[in-house]
Amino acid sequence: MKTLIGGAVAAVLGLIGISVWWKPFLQLLAGAIPVMLLLGGGLALYLGFDELKDTWKKDEPAVETATPTEDTDKYKQEIEDLKKEIETLKTEKA
Repeated sequence: MKTLIGGAVAAVLGLIGISVWWKPFLQLLAGAIPVMLLLGGGLALYLGFDELKDTWKKDEPAVETATPTEDTDKYKQEIEDLKKEIETLKTEKA
């Protein structure tokens, strides 16, 4: 109920304010509209370019990213060596 009354009071005061300060209101609008158009246009350009980049990525053929088996085997061996080293350090500490 408080919100309804507060909203009604704000609407009435807003109408009175616009009628009393009509010329300054129009000046404010004249200054704000170009800024809003500029910011809105910039946002639309950014979003359009971002969408265009996404479509370019979909059109490109998939690049094979698999590593050669030699590298994979080398890394697996290195991991095993490090695991063994960790285990030896744990046993030395205990």
